[in-house]
Amino acid sequence: MAYTVSHSLPRPRRTGLVARFRDMVEIRRQRRALLDLNAHLLKDIGLSAQEAQEESERPVWDVPDHWRR
Repeated sequence: MAYTVSHSLPRPRRTGLVARFRDMVEIRRQRRALLDLNAHLLKDIGLSAQEAQEESERPVWDVPDHWRR
């Protein structure tokens, strides 16, 4: 499995229904990707396997408030 790292600048906040849907798809993709990380990589980012599992099961609308601004 390959891992990619993006070093792009943050995008301006998108608005609208389509943009929110794209954001939700991306949040889901990122949370599901946690399940593919091995114990060593999870340790590097400060998560246990249990925490990664719990994060992957969160609904896409359950995000920190500062992500919605």
